[in-house]
Amino acid sequence: MKKILLLAGVLLSLALIGACVNKNAAGDKIKIGVYMPLTGGTATFGISSTNAIRMATEELNAAGGINGKQVELVVQDTRSEAQEAATVVSKLVTQDQVQAVIGEVGSSRSIAAAPICQTNKIPMLTPSSTNPEVTQKGDYIFRSCFTDPVQGEAIAKFAFNNLKVKRGALLIDKKNDYSVGLGKFISDSFKKLGGEIVVEQAYQEGDSDFNGQLTAIKGSNPEVIFVPGYYTEVGLIAQQARKQGITAPLVGGDGW
Repeated sequence: MKKILLLAGVLLSLALIGACVNKNAAGDKIKIGVYMPLTGGTATFGISSTNAIRMATEELNAAGGINGKQVELVVQDTRSEAQEAATVVSKLVTQDQVQAVIGEVGSSRSIAAAPICQTNKIPMLTPSSTNPEVTQKGDYIFRSCFTDPVQGEAIAKFAFNNLKVKRGALLIDKKNDYSVGLGKFISDSFKKLGGEIVVEQAYQEGDSDFNGQLTAIKGSNPEVIFVPGYYTEVGLIAQQARKQGITAPLVGGDGW
């Protein structure tokens, strides 16, 4: 309930910003675009986020909306693809004429879509894109979550100080801005603490066989395996690691 109320507050703030900067809000409704991965590799993430946004909107409208205006959501599916994110946001801005945009959950897709919102001066808020580059796209781009430098340092400290490990392995999604960025911050922070990354391996979103990478990791005998990726692949990685007899703990970030 606290999360829903927080989202309702964020939704209200974003809508008010959008209403102030866009004359299209002069009607009886305030239109907010939502672009999320409703299909594809991170669909579960996008569906749950969209459901929360719908719940917050229903509560907001039931309480009278914003200055008597009802909030109308226009939802688009990015299909978990960066290019599709840019395409649907262009549609939301130019055709649907939304006053503000919420999305995306993935940093790669937010990075692809943010310049469109910035150029058109449409406020964009991402609830979970943690790559620092997202909000560097302009002053109309916002986030309501922490950034990868923050969680990267926290992850490294947890491994070094709480798990008492010094030899780490890094397994990243090489095509994902979130994974690559978070992996770098984990690695840099872990090394500053006195730890060592003894091996680094990579995979790609959609892969299902990680035995090759895990064999290489096992041969380096790490005490911890950092996997800054999404839950879809991480579940399979964990299963295959244990089948190979790897007992080192797996540690990751908010994508889990």
